[in-house]
Amino acid sequence: MTVYSQHANRGKTQILATYQGPDGVVSKTVTSVGDARLAPPIVDALNRISAFATVPVSVYDRRERGFDHYPHTHLAALTDAAARADLLTGAYSLWYAYVCLRLYQALTDLESAVSALPDTVSRAIRSELELEESELRGALAEYSGTSSEDEPEMERQWEFGHPFVKDDDGMDTLSDRTREQFDRREAGFTPEEREKTAADLRVLVTAHSLGGGTWASLDDAGSGIFAEPYDSEGFYMTVHVPEAGDDGPDWEIEIGRWEPDGPEEEPGDHTSATGSPVVGCALRVAPSAEVIAQLLKSVDEKPLLLAEWAETPVGAVLAGTPIVATKRYGS
Repeated sequence: MTVYSQHANRGKTQILATYQGPDGVVSKTVTSVGDARLAPPIVDALNRISAFATVPVSVYDRRERGFDHYPHTHLAALTDAAARADLLTGAYSLWYAYVCLRLYQALTDLESAVSALPDTVSRAIRSELELEESELRGALAEYSGTSSEDEPEMERQWEFGHPFVKDDDGMDTLSDRTREQFDRREAGFTPEEREKTAADLRVLVTAHSLGGGTWASLDDAGSGIFAEPYDSEGFYMTVHVPEAGDDGPDWEIEIGRWEPDGPEEEPGDHTSATGSPVVGCALRVAPSAEVIAQLLKSVDEKPLLLAEWAETPVGAVLAGTPIVATKRYGS
């Protein structure tokens, strides 16, 4: 329910919480830090935490054209470190699982940002999260009609459908478009299929966060990763996650190359091209997030590794990796 910012004041940098109060918009100081460089990661993490906590309880779950509400269980993780592990389990919906993972990452980032700061700062931030959780739970109780009449008026106001948050995390996690994409992807899933897909999604998104680099992007609804680093001579890599019900391998790493559409153009120096797979690596056992992240880091640091990997014969490993080539296309 809150937007966070920073403000220089008397040689220090204040971290401010801004929210809708009973009498309008209010800004209050959460804490301050002596080094201005320490504030941005704290402010960024707090904004993501606020948004990931608030938006799921501020929109309808419209799957199957319904008007259901998303769970509130993720709110416990704001103040209970032991509850954070629960953000990485369950599969109420793919989108909700995705948001819970992003909330887990934001809480981890906040913990890292304050780890070297004085106890007074970390205590102030913990108190802020406690207040945010308490106020949001109180607003939800009032919205659902389960609050008692003698409860005091809340300091922070919340409105279903119009949460007061900064929700641009660079991944459109909380946008209607992203939620609808996830909903379409899971349409027709059994509970078991949704649970497996949610587990695969966590691996994929974690890998992208750990090693995505500049040139790697998540496909819509977390169905894969596409990496095409600069100066790769037209080569690219995709990480495919299986769709529910597929009889094929669990995961597949694919090295491909853009083939110029014009007969006189060269790969990597063309105006239009069509992607063609070169080497496929079918994985019967799902890889860890760390293994995928290392692949992404490697090609981000050395783009021409993709050209080397494209020469890998069937049965050999991609150089410097545990990944075995299982198919060569066009041969």
